[in-house]
Amino acid sequence: MSTIAALVVAAGRGRRFGGDIPKQYQDLAGRCVLRHSLARLAADPTIAAIRVVIHPDDIDLYRAAAKGLPVLEPVFGGDTRQDSVRLGLESLAELAPDLVLVHDGARPFADSGINARVVAALEDNDGAIPAIAVADTLKRGHQGMVETTVDRGGLWRAQTPQGFRYAPLLAAHKAVIGHELTDDAAVAEHAGLRVALVAGAEDNVKITTAEDLRRAHARFSGAGYATVGNGFDVHRFAPGTGVWLCGVLIAHDQGLEGHSDADVALHALTDAVLGAVSAGDIGAHFPPSDPQWRGVSSDRFLAHAAALVAGLGGKVVHVDVTLICERPKVGPHRPAMRARVADILGLPMDRVSVKATTTEGLGFTGRREGIAAQATASVWLPA
Repeated sequence: MSTIAALVVAAGRGRRFGGDIPKQYQDLAGRCVLRHSLARLAADPTIAAIRVVIHPDDIDLYRAAAKGLPVLEPVFGGDTRQDSVRLGLESLAELAPDLVLVHDGARPFADSGINARVVAALEDNDGAIPAIAVADTLKRGHQGMVETTVDRGGLWRAQTPQGFRYAPLLAAHKAVIGHELTDDAAVAEHAGLRVALVAGAEDNVKITTAEDLRRAHARFSGAGYATVGNGFDVHRFAPGTGVWLCGVLIAHDQGLEGHSDADVALHALTDAVLGAVSAGDIGAHFPPSDPQWRGVSSDRFLAHAAALVAGLGGKVVHVDVTLICERPKVGPHRPAMRARVADILGLPMDRVSVKATTTEGLGFTGRREGIAAQATASVWLPA
């Protein structure tokens, strides 16, 4: 499976926008534009790493924008967008991703569907860009007068994220140092790379002017909406002296087998929270094949899922966990479990439900071979 990195270009000064604060740091419904862009990328489980290219003067603005999101340390850009992309690509050399998505930090509405279409096109092409076919009649003007009508056949409006095979794009950028090209597709074209067109989205607008920002604000004028996610997980018993359930260690004559601490309840709940924002599952964000997650406390997984929700401007409002096992007895530990989950998610305890049941001796849980858990999470998201 290809490793995908996202490179977010946010070093521009936004001269057409005006004002003292660059457009990518302007407020958009209580969060800055760049945070919207980063949060959407962070919620895509296919993206393994996110790096942002910023202007040195914006480091404090950037820290506030990226707080709590799973992004790499930023790098500083150059004099032009093209320079900034090249510097960003060079900074990814140690990671050596197979594919890279280059995205404008001031384009806050790209979704995972666009990402998926771009990535799919890279199976047979060196690059791919989302684009919208030009529908309006085009005129070429001169000194305020129409000079001629331009044939719109075959013309497209390019968007981002633009995707490429990493190594060829980096080589292409190094080859055009000193040239002025308008986007990364143009750099790839100059190198003779094949760049495919995939369907973009009308909503995937770039904030360039104050009017663009006003229209973007209008998208958040609604009261918001609720989503629900569910999760399910199973772990078998293994030699040990206790089991982790809902972040609480319970003494037992066995443990649970798993790559992390095998907290079956928090794993199910993490999947529920991720599912509520269509962000994949726990294995996509924390692959069991990755040694860095061996033995790690599962509260990190749930906190990560909650941070993705917060990054999207939403909040987890209620969770419900059901443990399915014959043993150990859950009842005596229920208050501590609820309190721990509430602490991880920043919820009052009356928004956290923990229940337990048995299968009346049936199935693997009835035979006391392991524990299962199912969970539901209710999430509020801005409209």
